[in-house]
Amino acid sequence: MSTDGQEIEAKFYVQNIHRIKNHLGELDAHLIQERVLETNIRFDLPDASLRAEGRVLRLRRDTEIRLTHKGASKNEQGILSHEEIEFRVEDFEKAKQFLEALGYQKLVYYEKYRTTYKLNSTFIMLDELPYGNFVEIEGENIEAIRMLAQQLHLNLNNAIATSYHVLFDRARTALDLSFRDISFANFADVVVGSTALKVQAADDST
Repeated sequence: MSTDGQEIEAKFYVQNIHRIKNHLGELDAHLIQERVLETNIRFDLPDASLRAEGRVLRLRRDTEIRLTHKGASKNEQGILSHEEIEFRVEDFEKAKQFLEALGYQKLVYYEKYRTTYKLNSTFIMLDELPYGNFVEIEGENIEAIRMLAQQLHLNLNNAIATSYHVLFDRARTALDLSFRDISFANFADVVVGSTALKVQAADDST
């Protein structure tokens, strides 16, 4: 959602996403996007050089279709910042074919439901993935993210400085999963906990 080419964000694994929604209501956060299904394809070159360099090339479809490139992240106490270039495209399949014609290959396909809020100039995304629920906070600076994390009762020490793809790789290894697409259909009969993801919940669900 960055407009200046720089994205600053923190990601948290949570056990009780409904409690986060309640906190957002108490803070009078504005709902700017109802819960919507996202489908994403992350691409890489055959030598996997983008992933090796920490870069992301992603095609996403929800209420719009967007093509995104993210540069390698800088990590400051769990808060990530990176350069981002994102723009809308009209046709998902043609964009996919275009990237493939340039030599890019699908690295991973993944689905998630996302609900988006805004509080002042900070965005809060509630992400429901097939293997767990997460909160992403994107702000203008690190201090704004820290402050909102505290207001949402999220432990910044448990922020996740890695991608949803890496978390899936951890779960796939821990649970010996045979599939490679992160879809709700694939995870229909699979139970994934924090141990498999190698994360700690940032919220207090008690």
